[in-house]
Order: sequence, then C-alpha cells, then structure tokens
Amino acid sequence: MRAFIFPGQGSQKVGMGAELAEASAAAREVFEEVDEALGQKLFAIMREGPEDQLTLTENAQPAIMANALATLRVLEKDFGVSIVDKGDCVAGHSLGEYTALAAAGAFSLADTARLLKLRGQAMQAAVPVGVGAMCALLGADIDKATALAAAAAEGEVCEVANDNDPGQVVLSGHKCAIERAVALAKDHGIKRGVLLPVSAPFHCSLMRPAADAMDEALSLTPPNAFRLPLYANVTAAEVTDPAEERRLLVEQVTGRVRWRQSVLAMKAAGVEHFVELGGKVLGPMVGRTVDEVTVTSVVAMADLEALAKEI
Repeated sequence: MRAFIFPGQGSQKVGMGAELAEASAAAREVFEEVDEALGQKLFAIMREGPEDQLTLTENAQPAIMANALATLRVLEKDFGVSIVDKGDCVAGHSLGEYTALAAAGAFSLADTARLLKLRGQAMQAAVPVGVGAMCALLGADIDKATALAAAAAEGEVCEVANDNDPGQVVLSGHKCAIERAVALAKDHGIKRGVLLPVSAPFHCSLMRPAADAMDEALSLTPPNAFRLPLYANVTAAEVTDPAEERRLLVEQVTGRVRWRQSVLAMKAAGVEHFVELGGKVLGPMVGRTVDEVTVTSVVAMADLEALAKEI
C-alpha cells in the first residue's frame, strides 16, 4: 500500500516551484490558476521573494499547496502517474490536509487556494502579533511534552499543537507561557526547547476566531466526495465522508496535529511506501516514526522521474 503525503507550513522557501515551472507547462498552469484565483502574483513571490512576504501566513499556506499540487500535476500529466491508481490513501500536515483533499478531488485548485488564503488571514488575525508563540521541543515524547505544557501554563494557554514524531513535539499558546516552557524543558528531561519563527500560535485554543471563520468558509465551499481515503490530523484516523471531514477541518484550526499517530495508523493499515510531494519535511518524520517502510520525498524534476520509474 502507498500513501501520498503533503507538507505544512515551514516548508516554504524562496525559489520554490521555479524549476518545475521552467520544465513543465503542467506546473506553470497550476501556478497561473492559483494567481488568478487569488488575484495576486503569488508565484512571483514564491520564485523571487522577498522572503518576508513569502513567510506571511496568508501567502505561505497557498504557496506550499500550489507547489505540492504543481508537483502532483507534473507527475500525472507529464509522467502519466495517477495517485488514484497508484495510491491507497492521502494525508497532509496542517494546511497539507487541504492539499491532500485537493489531490484526492475534494476541492478544486482555485477553491483550495482561496480557502488557504482565508485560513492564513484568519489565523493571523485571531491573536494580536506578539501575544502568542510556538516552540519545538527536541528530544521530547508526547508524555514529557504534555507534562511540560501543564507546568508552564500558569493560568495561560500552553498546549501541544503538533505531535510530529517520537522526538519532536510543538507547543503553542501565550508567549510568556511558551517562553516558560523553553526555559523549563531540560528540567522535564527534554533535550531543548526552541522558539519558532511564526507569526501566530497555531493549533491551540487561542485560534478559536479562526476556527469560526473557517466554519463559515467551509459551509460555503464544503469538500466534495474524495477518491482516496484521508487520514485526518485531529483524529489520526481514516475519513471518507465529506461532511465529517468538513467538521474535522474546523476542529483542526484549534486542534492538535496528530502526525506521529497518523503515520502509525497508516502503517498499521498496511502502508509500506510514503511519498511526500512538494517537500522534504514529512519524509524524515515518517522515518523516525516507523521502521520497514520506504519513504520518497519529491521536489525536483529528477525526483519525479525517479518516482515515475519506481512506481
């Protein structure tokens, strides 16, 4: 069995998609369609920067999606590989869940771009700049991270946002609480805590206004039927019902990204090959979580050629 997986925020970098666009008309079509849907020259920012514009949440989210779906479009159009034929399920990390749904036919490319632009804007607007923060805990399992979050909270929000792999957990919440968590990390048997360069505290209860905004947006643009089952972030379980997935996408804004558990669930279901499209972030997490699987991360044309031969 094979899973196609899609990266989340943090995987963006200036120059992304440029090689694909130069090599393939299929990729260029994706970037043009996203630009048109958003009414902005997003691909120019992806290709040339400036970096501070690309890292803005409202740009980074649709940019990462566009890059991953351009990679997929090249695989399908130029190499004749259909993920519906070659894949058994899909999953994505945070915003990557929207990319995965689009890849499986639940959203159009234009709708996905608009939803992610809105999601980025709503997440940014939910908490004033400087009030929230996030940190990565390296060498932390979920039990240690949960205990640290409880100790650091002191009446403020300090919650597990991402359970990425057996040695990396991300906390999110009020800035002072997150700074306390970083300071207390070693006392809790955690190698170290690192503040993340993010503009808002994603995947915690402070994101409630953004969840409400996405509830409204998804009521106007709900997911359609998808052609492959999806492993949802908030449940780490397979979903096939669009109505249930709509609800889970709203929950996802404030909920935990259970990536480690999702990978374990896919492996338990029989997945032996994980293919990350549009990044090289999730592949290493998968490798640290499960043994005896093949992991392929696909970014460049050479990666696509190798994948097309392999599958």
